[in-house]
Amino acid sequence: MRLQTVLSVLSTDPSLPTIQGQHVLDLSEIGWTVSSTALNRIVPGHLPSQVHLDLYAAGVIGRYYGLNDFNLRWIADANWTYTSEPLRDLQKDAKSSWLVFNGLDTFATVDFCGQTVGTADNQFRQWIFDVSQILEDCRSDPVLSINFGSAPNIVNAIANDPSSEVWPARIQEAQVFEYPNRWFMRKEQSDFGWDWGPAFAPAGPWQPAYIVQLENEQAIYITNTDLDTYRKGQINHLPPDQSQPWVVNASIDFIGEVPSDALMSVLVSDAKTGEILITGDMFDVTISDGSITGHTVIGAHVPKLWWPNGLGDQNLYNFAISISTKESQTLASITKRTGFRTIFLNRLNITEDQIALGIAPGANWHFEVNGHEFYAKGSNIIPPDTFWPRVTETKMRRLLKAVVAGNQNMLRVWASGAYLPDFIYDIADEEGIFLWSEFQFGDALYPVDKAFLENVAAEVTYNVRRVNHHPSLALWAGGNEIESLMLPAVKAADPTAFVSLILPLVYENTRSISYMPSSTNNGYLGVNLSSPVPMAERYWNITPGKYYGDTDHYNYDSSVAFDTSSYPVGRFANEFGYHSMPSVQTWQQALDPQDLYFNSSVVMLRNHHYPMGGLSTDNLSKSALGMGEMTRSVERYYPLPRHSDRIANFSAWCHATQIFQADFYKSQIQFYRRGSGMPERQLGALYWQLEDIWQAPSWAGIEYDGRWKTLHYVAKDIYRPIIVSPFWNHNTSVLEIYATSDLWKPAAGTVRMTWLDMAGKPLPGNAGTPSVVDFQVGAINTTRIYSTHFADLSLSNLTNSILILSLTATAERTESTFSHENYFTPSFPKDLALRDPHLELSYSKDTGKFTVKATSGVSLYTWIDYPAGIIGYFEENSFVLLPGESREVGFVMQENPSGEDSWIKGVTVQSLWDQGN
Repeated sequence: MRLQTVLSVLSTDPSLPTIQGQHVLDLSEIGWTVSSTALNRIVPGHLPSQVHLDLYAAGVIGRYYGLNDFNLRWIADANWTYTSEPLRDLQKDAKSSWLVFNGLDTFATVDFCGQTVGTADNQFRQWIFDVSQILEDCRSDPVLSINFGSAPNIVNAIANDPSSEVWPARIQEAQVFEYPNRWFMRKEQSDFGWDWGPAFAPAGPWQPAYIVQLENEQAIYITNTDLDTYRKGQINHLPPDQSQPWVVNASIDFIGEVPSDALMSVLVSDAKTGEILITGDMFDVTISDGSITGHTVIGAHVPKLWWPNGLGDQNLYNFAISISTKESQTLASITKRTGFRTIFLNRLNITEDQIALGIAPGANWHFEVNGHEFYAKGSNIIPPDTFWPRVTETKMRRLLKAVVAGNQNMLRVWASGAYLPDFIYDIADEEGIFLWSEFQFGDALYPVDKAFLENVAAEVTYNVRRVNHHPSLALWAGGNEIESLMLPAVKAADPTAFVSLILPLVYENTRSISYMPSSTNNGYLGVNLSSPVPMAERYWNITPGKYYGDTDHYNYDSSVAFDTSSYPVGRFANEFGYHSMPSVQTWQQALDPQDLYFNSSVVMLRNHHYPMGGLSTDNLSKSALGMGEMTRSVERYYPLPRHSDRIANFSAWCHATQIFQADFYKSQIQFYRRGSGMPERQLGALYWQLEDIWQAPSWAGIEYDGRWKTLHYVAKDIYRPIIVSPFWNHNTSVLEIYATSDLWKPAAGTVRMTWLDMAGKPLPGNAGTPSVVDFQVGAINTTRIYSTHFADLSLSNLTNSILILSLTATAERTESTFSHENYFTPSFPKDLALRDPHLELSYSKDTGKFTVKATSGVSLYTWIDYPAGIIGYFEENSFVLLPGESREVGFVMQENPSGEDSWIKGVTVQSLWDQGN
């Protein structure tokens, strides 16, 4: 056990405060046990941790394997107690002593020195208990114990209580994935199952915890910090004036007593160079309810701005804030790293000036950074693991670097998981990734009794204040699909939690971040902050022909997957997708060899689309629906795998589902991006979903261990700044080619269009199509560069099955060159007269790159694959090669446990032709 005395000097770790006159015991540095009386089990424990992790570390249970999400339900059904070793070094004569838990998951009773000091019932809150008197009266070395009740059993008991809220059964039961009644708890909702993940329902002290002892009257302990940087006069739902100076408001929460005449000072320095930006006292210092608040002002153009990925530099500054007495005695100092930027979700009504530009009437729905609207390109992030204590900085840095490599600038942090820890926001700050963040409510109706709302209020306040200093924070949303899914089901709109409670709490704690009550919504009719309902949401008060909000799109009828008329038209696409299988390399991490075939019972039971709807595993009919959707999507569009080797055939089927998924997303992203130049003025596409929580079928583009699916490669390509994209109307046989740009300045370039047959031979006269077309495209806009009716092409009676149109766009700018390749076939891939391209693969030790060459025939979906055991990605993949073309492709190594290069010999290449041959 280490007892740390924290002195009043600046900490080298910007996340830790420095305090004079306090002793802090980090509870992660002492010994623990985990026990269950009912199960007669006791094992070594840890903190932070969860029961499953400690049982695994002790060898009692196995890893993410087979059907262990079902077989290990006995863990969630039991109560578990974490017990510390005797705490011998605590000071009995301290002025006060406190237990500080940054997170308890979820229903917990805390005992100290044999006495109950309090209970917890919210995973997302900080819990603080005064144990001064208990410690003073303790006649032995105190022991800390934390009893975690079974969350499934507790919420079932709440649901069966006659006084508990009741909703129409058809509504709530439809949102049961495995364990029922999740809406009665403030715990990660997906812990009870979701359609992409398991239901382990973990419990434990999942965040750091401390015993804090204050030695004297002037000692304090900082529990949270709210640093809000905004333009003078800025308010959350209105566009900030970029000419105004910056206001920095610092509000520090603490335990202890601060003199009423205490002072605050600030030193702002460049996080890279250390150059001091400003230093001095803060103004209007006030103390109230355990918080001290002050502000300072910085000139409008003094700091360098923070920009998201692709739009500028990620300039960051360290804020060192000190609290002192008027006699200049420092009481506490804390350092936070932040950036200067404004981020605004514009949901204002369309103006006459916008209508004059061709934008359809209705309301805006887009983001603006530092006064500039931009195209948001990205995806939705789910919990990266069922067990948060093993989500490491290394894993998340690797994941977010893959986001940047994928040309993304925004992630939507999905509700019904958990609030992200600060270190993930820190990485996003550095990488330039905006995090649209949500309060943890999703796909359900929630209680509105006083106790529940008070619990939610504490949760909201704590998390808004905790993460507000991060420039990557883009938005607060009340929850997932509350407006689009739940309210229509009950034909009513109760604004209690999401408008009347959460909105004022957000506005009270930040002026820099916009708020909306639900992730998919039609905007608002008006805002009156003095009203009991401060934001009047539009809901269904809409007019045909006008556009108001963002959209989501899930259509599992794959027969219309590439019919663009089936896609929603709106201002922003925040969710869309289709599931696919992970690679065989990933399946092998979790399945026995005998289970590696498409519809094995284990594969089907790990496929949670469609969800079981309860705890029974006897009926596979729902899983079969999801498996059937993937099967039919392949059968409709791609050559069927016909390999004699069972594992090879399984691998080919997995890859085929990934090809369909990627093609479907590509079709939608092209469509949504083209909307930037259409009347809907569409300014964002965030697909579902970025990554996996385990090894199973899902909507993810990155598998559980970090391996990229076809989707992430294709999204990287179609998220380039300038793209060329074909649009084919199957009903009218009209082909259109568009150039689309998300740059902030107009661009000009050329598109080379070449018709070939599948042998790679150019068609005579290029089928009557111009070989090169010049184009100009406006800022964040699109332009049609070519249109033809298929009957007007000179195809010399050639059948559609042998035709391919190759498209290459190039645009020159003073500072850089942009290029993009795409293609079009009038037949679906399964109907093409594919030829073996006889791909050749080589590797150069000098360049460290692979070279792929097609020697005969067009190679579609050229796919380079690497063996299991390492983590990384190719610089590009799933591309087209014409006969005689070669492409040099590098591999970005992210993790190589052996450190050897023997993996290079296991790299393979294939094309669509190989899928069925």
